[in-house]
Formats: sequence, C-alpha cells, structure tokens
Amino acid sequence: MTIEDNLVYAGDIEPSETWAKLKSEPRSVLVDVRTTAEWDFVGVPDLSELGQSVILLEWQQYPDMNVNPDFVATLKTELGVRGFGDETPIYIICRSGVRSRAAADAMTAAGFSKSYNVLRGFEGRRDDGGMRGKVEGWKESGLPWRQK
Repeated sequence: MTIEDNLVYAGDIEPSETWAKLKSEPRSVLVDVRTTAEWDFVGVPDLSELGQSVILLEWQQYPDMNVNPDFVATLKTELGVRGFGDETPIYIICRSGVRSRAAADAMTAAGFSKSYNVLRGFEGRRDDGGMRGKVEGWKESGLPWRQK
C-alpha cells in the first residue's frame, strides 16, 4: 500500500509545482497552516509577484499545539470573502508537510475537493546538522518568501 492509497484530499504537490499552479490558476489559494511563531520567526511564502496573498491560519494553535477547532469555518469564511467557493484549488503548506496533510483532509471532508498538501512544506526535513530549510521545501526550492 502506498501513501496515495490512503489519500482523502486531492493529492500531494511539490512546492515548485504549487508555484506554477498558483501562477496559472489565479483563482487558487495558498494557505499556510503553521503557527504565528513560525510565520514571525521563519518567514512566509511571498505571492506578491502573482498579485496574491497567502492565507495565514494555524492548524494547531501555538503554544499548546491543539488543533484549531475553528480552522474549517474560518477558512471557509476567508475563502468567501475572497470570492472563492468549494471548487477553488487550495494548496496547503506547513513546515514539513504533516500538518498541511491533516488540514487538506479536513477541508476535503468539508466539501473542498481540490485541497492539496504541499510536500515537504516551507522548510522541509532537517539536514545532518539538525537545521531545516537547507534540504528541501519552499525556501530551499528558491521560491519567493519574506520575513513577516
């Protein structure tokens, strides 16, 4: 059995492919589900070149890291404010691709069938020295990002 056999959400997508999709599908969104602390201290994807902005919404709330009980409702509201519905492609990113997978599952269960998990996330796995952001992920791929 492969990971794909257990997918509930639309699928996994590489960071560079996510950028290409956001560029070619202006009615798509990137949702960063990391914590406020991660956005503040590590940075966030920068979509200004595409005329878009990232939706920042914690999947697990800092500092206790409990799942945000209002995640789905809040994201649905934000999508509605932006004029998007349940057919909108949603690309969800976290630090390494774990929280984003859970969030993509939750959005799929809520009727958003085009919810994707961004593989390896913003920083990816740790390198041999224990540091993130140097091996894989959005930052390592050379995609635009900024300090919040």
